[in-house]
Amino acid sequence: MVCPFMGEFMGTMVLILLGNGVVAGVLLKRSKAEGAGWLTITAAWGLAVFAGVFTSTAWGSADAHLNPAITVASGIMTGDWHKALVYIPAQILGAMAGQALVVALYWPHWAVTKDADAKLACFCTGPAIRKPLANVVAEMIGTFTLFLVIAAITSKAVGGASGLAIGLSPFLVGMLVWGIGMSLGGVTGYAINPARDFGPRLVHSLLPLPGKRDADWGYAWVPILGPVMGVSLAAVLIRCFN
Repeated sequence: MVCPFMGEFMGTMVLILLGNGVVAGVLLKRSKAEGAGWLTITAAWGLAVFAGVFTSTAWGSADAHLNPAITVASGIMTGDWHKALVYIPAQILGAMAGQALVVALYWPHWAVTKDADAKLACFCTGPAIRKPLANVVAEMIGTFTLFLVIAAITSKAVGGASGLAIGLSPFLVGMLVWGIGMSLGGVTGYAINPARDFGPRLVHSLLPLPGKRDADWGYAWVPILGPVMGVSLAAVLIRCFN
């Protein structure tokens, strides 16, 4: 059934499949993409957003948030919180489904990869330097930038009364995520999306992955709190001054 729940579910599934798929390709041993580097990861994540938004829209979500933080920002902007009850569970479940596909796709490579930290990085984010306050601030800044620029892209000031051409906004948002990854992502791995981190982290905990470590739940609050605070600040700023 094509509906908002399925739209958010399918779009987030594609987002994680392509996004964490490239991380696995770069980090896991004996992958053809092994060692391709940060530029490859950030570029593919931008394309993952582009593909996920189109998929979400085609499957029935007019908003194609794919991100609980964006859903929270939308609630602040509009005062309508009903969508959050549908969107956020769909986003988390979609992220889990996408990660399960990544695990299946690279199944032989988990066993030959001995670095348990690299395996965890194929699921969820972690800081370059573990300083919780600094890590939260980094996620806040990244997600603040994400929503601030998305609001600009979709504004009448940029697109005019009729808005941008159909299909252009998802492409621009994908480019934005690429830019955020390149410029701001080196501190925490730029979750900027609680579902993108929480769903795959839960999959890591549940699946019998060869040679895995713990899922580092002690850090998991950072990519939830930071993005929610960042988009909330951006949404309030936009409401007050725009």
